[in-house]
Amino acid sequence: MNLDPVFLSKPIFLHGLSTLIHVLLLVSVLVSWVWKKITTCVINECKERPNSTWFNKITKFCSIGFSSFNFVLFLFNYFYWYRNGWSDEKVVTLFDLALKTVTWFVVFVCFHKGFFFFLSSGQRKRKFSFFFRAWCVFYLFVSCYCFVVDIVVLYENHIELTVQCMVSDVVSFCVGLFFCYVGYCVKNESEESDETIHEPLLNGDTHVGNDNALELNKTKGSDTVTPFSNAGIWSLLTFTWVSPLIAFGNKKTLDLEDVPQLDSRDSVVGAFPIFRDKLEADCGAINRVTTLKLVKSLIISGWKEILITAFLALVNTFSTYVGPYLIDSFVQYIDGKRLYENQGYVLVSSFLFAKLVECLTERHLYFRLQQLGLRIRALLVTIIYNKALTLSCQSKQCHSSGEIINFITVDAERVGTFGWYMHDLWLLALKVTLALLILYKNIGLASIATFVSTVVVMLANVPLGSLQEKFQDKLMESKDARMKTTSEILRNMRILKLQGWEMKFLSKITALRDAEQGWLKKYLYTSAMTTFVCAPTFVSVVTFGTCMLIGVPLESGKILSVLATFKILQEPIYNLPDVISMIAQTKVSLDRIASFLRLDDLQSDIVEKLPPGSSDTAIEVVDGNFSWDLSSPSPTVQNINLKVFHGMKVAVCGTVGSGKSTLLSCVLGEVPKISGVVKVCGEKAYVAQSPWIQSGKIEDNILFGKQMVRERYEKVLEACYLKKDLEILSFGDQTVIGERGINLSGGQKQRIQIARALYQDADIYLFDDPFSAVDAHTGSHLFKECLLGVLSSKTVVYVTHQVEFLPTADLILVMKDGKITQSGKYADLLNIGTDFMELVGAHREALSTLESLDEGKTSNEISTLEQEENISGTHEEANKDEQNGKSGDKGEPQGQLVQEEEREKGKVGFSVYWKYITTAYGGVLVPFILLAHILLQALQIGSNYWMALATPISADVKPPIEGTTLMKVYVGLAIGSSLCILVKGLLLVTAGYKTATILFNKMHLCIFRAPMSFFDSTPSGRILNRASTDQSEVDTGLPYQVSSFAFSMIQLLGIIAVMSQVAWQVFIVFIPVIVVSIWYQRYYSPSARELSRLGGVCEAPIIQHFVETISGTSTIRSFDQQSRFHETNMKLTDGYSRPNFNISAAMEWLSLRLDMLSSIIFAFSLAFLISIPPGIMNPGIAGLAVTYGLSLNMIQAWAIWILCNLENKIISVERIVQYTTIPSEPPLVSEEENRPDPSWPAYGEVDILNLQVRYAPHLPLVLRGLTCMFRGGLKTGIVGRTGSGKSTLIQTLFRLVEPTAGEIIIDGINISTIGLHDLRSRLSIIPQDPTMFEGTVRTNLDPLEEYTDEQIWEALDKCQLGDEVRKKEGKLDSSVSENGENWSMGQRQLVCLGRVLLKKSKILVLDEATASVDTATDNLIQQTLRKHFTDSTVITIAHRITSVLDSDMVLLLSQGLIEEYDSPNTLLEDNSSSFAKLVAEYTMRSNSNL
Repeated sequence: MNLDPVFLSKPIFLHGLSTLIHVLLLVSVLVSWVWKKITTCVINECKERPNSTWFNKITKFCSIGFSSFNFVLFLFNYFYWYRNGWSDEKVVTLFDLALKTVTWFVVFVCFHKGFFFFLSSGQRKRKFSFFFRAWCVFYLFVSCYCFVVDIVVLYENHIELTVQCMVSDVVSFCVGLFFCYVGYCVKNESEESDETIHEPLLNGDTHVGNDNALELNKTKGSDTVTPFSNAGIWSLLTFTWVSPLIAFGNKKTLDLEDVPQLDSRDSVVGAFPIFRDKLEADCGAINRVTTLKLVKSLIISGWKEILITAFLALVNTFSTYVGPYLIDSFVQYIDGKRLYENQGYVLVSSFLFAKLVECLTERHLYFRLQQLGLRIRALLVTIIYNKALTLSCQSKQCHSSGEIINFITVDAERVGTFGWYMHDLWLLALKVTLALLILYKNIGLASIATFVSTVVVMLANVPLGSLQEKFQDKLMESKDARMKTTSEILRNMRILKLQGWEMKFLSKITALRDAEQGWLKKYLYTSAMTTFVCAPTFVSVVTFGTCMLIGVPLESGKILSVLATFKILQEPIYNLPDVISMIAQTKVSLDRIASFLRLDDLQSDIVEKLPPGSSDTAIEVVDGNFSWDLSSPSPTVQNINLKVFHGMKVAVCGTVGSGKSTLLSCVLGEVPKISGVVKVCGEKAYVAQSPWIQSGKIEDNILFGKQMVRERYEKVLEACYLKKDLEILSFGDQTVIGERGINLSGGQKQRIQIARALYQDADIYLFDDPFSAVDAHTGSHLFKECLLGVLSSKTVVYVTHQVEFLPTADLILVMKDGKITQSGKYADLLNIGTDFMELVGAHREALSTLESLDEGKTSNEISTLEQEENISGTHEEANKDEQNGKSGDKGEPQGQLVQEEEREKGKVGFSVYWKYITTAYGGVLVPFILLAHILLQALQIGSNYWMALATPISADVKPPIEGTTLMKVYVGLAIGSSLCILVKGLLLVTAGYKTATILFNKMHLCIFRAPMSFFDSTPSGRILNRASTDQSEVDTGLPYQVSSFAFSMIQLLGIIAVMSQVAWQVFIVFIPVIVVSIWYQRYYSPSARELSRLGGVCEAPIIQHFVETISGTSTIRSFDQQSRFHETNMKLTDGYSRPNFNISAAMEWLSLRLDMLSSIIFAFSLAFLISIPPGIMNPGIAGLAVTYGLSLNMIQAWAIWILCNLENKIISVERIVQYTTIPSEPPLVSEEENRPDPSWPAYGEVDILNLQVRYAPHLPLVLRGLTCMFRGGLKTGIVGRTGSGKSTLIQTLFRLVEPTAGEIIIDGINISTIGLHDLRSRLSIIPQDPTMFEGTVRTNLDPLEEYTDEQIWEALDKCQLGDEVRKKEGKLDSSVSENGENWSMGQRQLVCLGRVLLKKSKILVLDEATASVDTATDNLIQQTLRKHFTDSTVITIAHRITSVLDSDMVLLLSQGLIEEYDSPNTLLEDNSSSFAKLVAEYTMRSNSNL
């Protein structure tokens, strides 16, 4: 058959030929793929993957770009020809374009996956396989032929040629030419493939993306500054700069070190100095700040971002109103009333351009607002922290650490979040104004009714807004109270468990939470009512009703324009309650922060600091009068006159509460000065009575900000007797200390404190009785090596209760009732001092039981002791650290006690969502909430449909329905939708409130029932973070997040339903767009999820650092380390901001791409509608589809955004649920048949049988098979070197640690078989660390409210505190500040004694109970115990040998074994016994002048 030459030049032949060669390629690929699967050819496709050169990237880009180009042409031709009719030629052309789209997409996928059919192997020289190169040549020939035919044949014959055909052939020719060039001219490179992160197509800026990806891969993210700081304009516009991090998050689970550093503008390190200087310049001083001035300074610190966001908000607002303005014209166009040629294309272009501008401005507006919010939060956290470091002690008592934690976790966070709402008020005014102009254009004077109704809605919110502010204020106050108590309880959990009080204190927390929930419920239900009042349908009903009354004709085009305007106006009116609520919340938070900043600072002029070497006098106090409470009539210490020269050793002694510690605090400048002069010459170092240890390594605690000088460091370790401890620890000085040194013994904490002071190499050392927490041997060593050795040339002022440390002092100060009653050398005071003689006399009385010892024996024993001094170890202190997992090989980080906070990894499990929605009432309310959402959407769509169908297209057309009927139906639908809003709001609040309550109760019950090991290894900051930030999210944030997601999905389905009814063809685009959207969401989620988790994990260290700083302000200030702590806080704050900054960017990265995709659907719908000939479709319904299409991108992006945000926020539930699965202690109360008799224990006999204890299954035994009996009614003293197992035995007796083997039997009952509460409530203990809780004297002595006032007074008198309490104005209701800080250490110990006197248990344990009191008070306590516990079993662990000398039995432990167990007299008679040696050492230290 002869082919007609004319036919060869016809488009039907050309497109048919193109179709044929594309089918050939597709079939070849398919056959090759099937062949590979059948033969299971082992080919490592990763190796065959092309090298990541720019050629390969361009190849992939060309493939996907050409596929997209053909797809757009396909759509354009389809709509163009749909209106003008079909022909065979057009069908073949469309088929060709569709096949090109599919084929080139397959080519792209094959290149991306490295499919061997297209690519040559590494040994070949060419990049492409032979077949594909041959196909490219043939394709280039066909493209060239088509191009020539277009130019020569068609133009010569003057045949009309469409522009799209010409463009298609040109692009095809260029693509064919490029692939031939790559296939034949570009050689295959042999170097290893680059591991650069592959970017998704829409990442845009190739240069920025690739460089950053490479940078992220080769270096840690934390070593680089965020690409945002130097990104190009395109990268900034499309958020491409964050693409490398998102891509990296898809490769591996992100960690903090993968996240880049903040830019200096966003980093608090760069921003804070400017903010602080501005605030100080404005106020004169921070403590004169007002809320207004604080706001002003915050605005100035972010004025650029505020202006940029204002401009973006302005442009965004104008662009959103373009659509409603043009809808009437669009409806008229569809109805056939066309003003000029190509009006349809102009309308579509206008709609699309406005939509793109709206998308871009909205994304950048949200990102910039979040960026500003993070910066403001960081600035507030930093200024609150800095203020906490300078607070005076009196101011500090006004706010507990729990309250200050709320300032940073809730208030600063809320002010930062206000950034979202910053422009909403003026934007609301602008939007209402623009809406009224559009409405006036469409409905004339009826727009006045719209304005009035809008104002009415706003005014209706005023009383509700003030109510919300009030409820929010009360809610925050109650939250403060709860957090304050929670913080204190967590700090003292050990004593609560020992006393069996934890459930009582849990009920205290529950009561505080109940008060908080009362305000929470009011706040939430007020919010629900506000939503109902703001139901936007009210405005539309009033508007259309007014139109009917004044006779304004309602045409469907104008109605749709009005409805579209209402839809935009609906958002600000609908969000008005949130804005009002947020303004109220933010004002409350700013007021609270400002009032905190106004608190009095520590007076800077208390101490006059002289330069080192400028004076012979190190410390001088002249006529000093000081008081902790300036309102008190009598000073705490008065008439102090003191002069200490350089190099002097000054001892301060006196009875409990005489003002010894206060005197040191006066020298430090911590006590407010009433009158007098204090001069200090030189640098100071301070060792507090209560050890203050930071979480972190032992080495860091000792260095305390100084550079490591190994020689000095080793010398300090030796002097502080720490080397042996460090040798036993698996990690040595790299061992991580738990919160407040929880995994160290009291002695170790004190020695680390002393080491810290020694390493500073200061001029003046102030020691507040540091030797009380260590045993006799260690105390003697410390005194010799530290005070008389390392510090021999330094000035040292030391408070001590040990009289034996006094003789070496150059000056002794004797204090009584806040005055220095005597001063002088030891020998002089012995002759003249009455108060001094009381102390020394008490000490000698304590030693009287040792007088029978032969002096010769003693000296022999002393010489033996000195030989053996370095033999005994500190094994048990390591045993305390066995909780740490410190046995085993060094370098096993998993053995550390405090691990990095556990965070879930990967996708948030469906179980977390299910747990959240089914927690309240088993999820019964959820279907009703969904039904209310669905009905609301159906009623809203129905009302719009009704208005579009029931109104005429123009004024000259008769209305199909009467006006009254029109309004009746519309009002009915509007009322129905308003009721749905109300029902939905009330049900949502009810379910959310119930869920928050249940989760709170479950988490707190699990925490309080957790074993002590959980609190040892978990910093309280982690628990407080969940109780504060996460709980707040569950209380108020999450219910609305879940509801918003459900409603957005329902709205999305409703919009698609409306649009597809008009043009079902929208599904052609909608389905692939949704697929791509879901892919993007999944691509984004791993990074966003981990960044959100990192944000949660990074907040706990800020809280932890805050809590530690507040408790150690005196130590920090005494070492002049404030600046270093400021820097650490800023570093931690930036660590929190980094992931959150990138979460914001990643979210907008996703939202921008989703907006672009939804714009494609909108453009497709518009193009289809203008291609339909007039008369085929109802213009009103077509206009309705456009009305809904205008909000499609917003709703779709909102739905995905809410989904991502929900996944980020649901992590709060995940973290709370994580703490509801903590392993619990054994039951508090056993079953009825196993419960002990109420009178148990009647005799107090403790029988220990083969007791073996270890702190964890993988750790060695701490107690290695103890067998002994403590007979009922006898007093047993437990002694041993530091680390022998004494404290472990007591913990096991109270079942803080469960026995590994063996058993403890008390009066015939195995304690492991009864409930913990039954056991602990029958035992009494005076702990080593005396603890008092915030409250009153009564609640401290009797927290369970079991005793009468008479019994409490009796106990106070017995413990010598009765007179002290009677002096106080409130008597038993006298206040006790947080941690008992307004009581001295010794007085706190006496309160602990009062507790056991009230309880009168048959078994009493004294755990180094008299360590913090002077010898006279110690003797008094011992006499009290002897008098009132004559028939009780008393078990005493003591460092003072005199405390156990009058015991009936002495148990001496060594390395977890019983070394000796007998009466003291029997053991003392044997000169070789270890107990005799301990006594000899104590006697030697006490009787010599050292």
